Amino acid sequence: MDWLYILMPIAGVKIFWPGLIILGIGVGIIGGFFGMGGAWMVTPGLNILGFPMAFAIGTDIAHMAGKSLISTMRHGKFGNVDYRLGLIMLVGTVIGFEVGAQMVMWLERIGSVEITVRYLYLALLALITWMVFSDVAKRRKKEREARAAGIELEKTATGLEWHKTFHKIKIPPMVHLKAAGIYCSAWLPIGVSFLTGWLAGILGIGGGLIRMPALIYIIGCPTHVAVGTDLFEVMISGLYGAATYTYKGRTELVAAIIMLIGASIGAQIGTVATKYIKGSGIRIAFGLAVVGCAISIVLKLLAMYFPAQKPFYDAAATFFVLGVVAALSIYIAVRMFQGASAEVAARKAAMKKADQG
Repeated sequence: MDWLYILMPIAGVKIFWPGLIILGIGVGIIGGFFGMGGAWMVTPGLNILGFPMAFAIGTDIAHMAGKSLISTMRHGKFGNVDYRLGLIMLVGTVIGFEVGAQMVMWLERIGSVEITVRYLYLALLALITWMVFSDVAKRRKKEREARAAGIELEKTATGLEWHKTFHKIKIPPMVHLKAAGIYCSAWLPIGVSFLTGWLAGILGIGGGLIRMPALIYIIGCPTHVAVGTDLFEVMISGLYGAATYTYKGRTELVAAIIMLIGASIGAQIGTVATKYIKGSGIRIAFGLAVVGCAISIVLKLLAMYFPAQKPFYDAAATFFVLGVVAALSIYIAVRMFQGASAEVAARKAAMKKADQG
């Protein structure tokens, strides 16, 4: 079975290459659908497949940059990208990213990068899981109350409305973001982008894991605009991150290219799927993906604490993270094809009715 493994020349490790393809295609679909690079699944996935954590971070960022560029172009055609918001957030993203990347180098020098990054991931995943499902529960409560009152709830309404509080902050300069339909202080998106940029640098993510929820709940973007704008920001931070991690010698370009080939295909499917699935559906699927990712990281941590059972936990972690990616990818692809088929059927029916009329 040696042919299933390929030597990574920079990292110096042998990797199960079919796993790279599964991650590439699957995360391309998931990233295009959720509006993020998917690094929150790929970095632990690469680490589980055998990459040292620093190389997993750098390699994922390199693959993420190219894939996000493709997804951003598709979302731009749908009008889902607020370019002005993305450019404003660029300031905080770049500064925060470099701070995070320097912290990773320091943790690597003291030998604590593996355990620190994994526990930080778990804490962040727990926070995001609570935030997403709390939002969904409150949104459904609002829907029930609206039906009881005989009124219709706005499609863009969310359960958590923290953005209304943050919009009361009127520190100049104030900006009007047309695509997102928001008027707020420029310091709000800059502050959010610094935090997510720091997370991107230290965790090896495009920042989308927390930036997409932050765009919805803190800045107040509609879900689909948050998806497209986040991908634009992921593309920018990814290009910068790829450059800085390559300079530091922590990027395995062979693995990045293998994943990017699959991801370029998957990103097209995931992006189109957002057209057929409503905002709450996107948030529920996102929450389930975060839970699945957290379970795989816990399995990998158990392998560290119980060395006798390490082969079992390592195999279980690999199977689980690839299974989550595959299951979500299949779900998104099926929903896209169902939605596209229904749209084509409706058009044919309308044309037939027009001809008969």
